[in-house]
Amino acid sequence: MLAVWAHPGNAGSPNVSGEVAARTIAAGRESVADLIGATASEITFTAGATEANNLAILGVARAARKFEPNRKRVLVSAVEHKAVLEPAHALQSEGFDVSIAPVDRRGRLDLAEFAKLVDQDLLLASVMMVNNETGVIQPVKEAAVLAHETGALFHSDAAQAAGKIDVDVLELDVDYLTLSAHKCYGPMGIGALYIAASATKPLPLTLGGGQQSGIRAGTEPVALVAGFGAAARVARDRLESDQEHCSTLIARLLETLEERQLRFRRVSGDAPTVPGTASIQLFDVDADELCARIARNVSLSTGSACTSGQIKTSHVLESIGLSEREARGVIRIFCNRYQNSDEILSAAAHIVDAAARSQLETGEVHQ
Repeated sequence: MLAVWAHPGNAGSPNVSGEVAARTIAAGRESVADLIGATASEITFTAGATEANNLAILGVARAARKFEPNRKRVLVSAVEHKAVLEPAHALQSEGFDVSIAPVDRRGRLDLAEFAKLVDQDLLLASVMMVNNETGVIQPVKEAAVLAHETGALFHSDAAQAAGKIDVDVLELDVDYLTLSAHKCYGPMGIGALYIAASATKPLPLTLGGGQQSGIRAGTEPVALVAGFGAAARVARDRLESDQEHCSTLIARLLETLEERQLRFRRVSGDAPTVPGTASIQLFDVDADELCARIARNVSLSTGSACTSGQIKTSHVLESIGLSEREARGVIRIFCNRYQNSDEILSAAAHIVDAAARSQLETGEVHQ
């Protein structure tokens, strides 16, 4: 990325710097495509996963409606990222119906219930590969089969999956797939949407110079594309070693918490999760207070979010049946590629010490 910034160029310009920029973008697109088993022409770069999801939901629904006017329903899982749920709900004002497929107590898609919602009215279904809060791996391949049996299109948000688990778009048989650079150790500010060569092309959300086959207008951020491509190459080469490393770290962390007699349970139960990930419910502990106490030493996330000054339980945790009080004790952990065992042991000690000082009183919910 530094090398690209040192010699800037616009890939659309007919000069030497433009040609260099165009080659850099082509190389980055090829690397990102290789990570998921796609071809370079099937990759459209976006400003991030949120834009890619919006393009997949809004752009595809609007485009496909022209060919399938009798299909007016969009189906999404209850635990999708807001970047999928919000555009899906926005389609209701355009005459579409939106159905929500439930998950089980572990946060995994209920395939039987999903199948009941798939019929000849369905235009597009979207099921994420890995949940961003619980780390649970979803049955995307099975869901795609069900959707395709009725002729519907299928999208998957793989922002939390690519670079952490094996992702092969041909094996999954998805029509669209969302990627995020910074979720696989690349730069923030860039993502991508895989659009299968045989799938309906989404209508663009932005209009302009017609870049990227007219699907996503705007001058390509050459340095970010280079960084995304580099991260994709590293992720592909290190996939197995990263999985082993991250699995070892999260196991050591949880074992240490148990040895220190911290009471908790894994929210995901026995569901398959991304290596290195754990969403745990601490009993009678205020997770927000705990995270604040150790913020200088350990970076954690919780199962709640502050909206308009009010603490609100995550829609993911609500979907799997956690009460407000139970959700207030949930922390989300990811042990990454660059951490070591000593750091994990240190983090465990901070968590245990802070938990003892972050107790929820009986019946109390801190605001």
